[in-house]
Amino acid sequence: MNAMTDVTKPSHCSEEEWALRVKLAYCYHLVDFFGWTETIFNHISARLPGPAHHYLVNPFGLNYTEVTPANLLKVDLDGHKLDDSPFDANPAGFALHSAVHGARDDIHCVIHTHTTPISAVVQKKRAFTHDDFYGAQLYGRIGYHTFEGITLFDDEKKRMIASLGDKHILVLRNHGIAVGESSIEKAFFLLWTVQRAAENQVAAGALGGEDNPLEPGIAERCADLTAMLIRDSGFATKFFDAMVRKLIAERGQRF
Repeated sequence: MNAMTDVTKPSHCSEEEWALRVKLAYCYHLVDFFGWTETIFNHISARLPGPAHHYLVNPFGLNYTEVTPANLLKVDLDGHKLDDSPFDANPAGFALHSAVHGARDDIHCVIHTHTTPISAVVQKKRAFTHDDFYGAQLYGRIGYHTFEGITLFDDEKKRMIASLGDKHILVLRNHGIAVGESSIEKAFFLLWTVQRAAENQVAAGALGGEDNPLEPGIAERCADLTAMLIRDSGFATKFFDAMVRKLIAERGQRF
């Protein structure tokens, strides 16, 4: 098998790391399955256990459908590869992912996308509104970061972290979004919620006419209840596992 098809666990890889690799590979395939990819660009990372803040990320140049548990890269916070690989990572991912993994112990998975609905919403000055079912779930959960060009430089890290604050959604204005959560399952569910909010907002804007605004207190309660469901009920895991089953049933991809 070549590097793009081999799904055999290397002998030096622990069972714990391999389980994380499998889950992250499925996450990449799900993002493609839902049509949220940007060809070979964008990135999803998952932090490995331990104090060093090492994390896994996709090999640059592969389609998301070519990502496997075995070919994911293990890197440190400076983007240096920690295992041999014929691939390198996307340099545009290091500043964002290493910044978050280095600063936020509560975030173990970061997903960056810029689908058309999300890019359209974050181009607007008001960005996300909270007047639909999904938008209400994001109330008070978003940090906003001013566009500084392609994210390549270390000096932007501290500004991105300041923009994120204690939130789990970072709007990169005029660009896209990054979501971060304590697990791959929770990050994927949060991404799905943000994507649905963007789709609804774009569709509602195209209709014209006045929106029916929600009271801030209702939106806040909706966001709090959603956060509680994800935190306490295993809701995100059930959702992720169901989507993996759907992916396997329709594409036959199994790791």
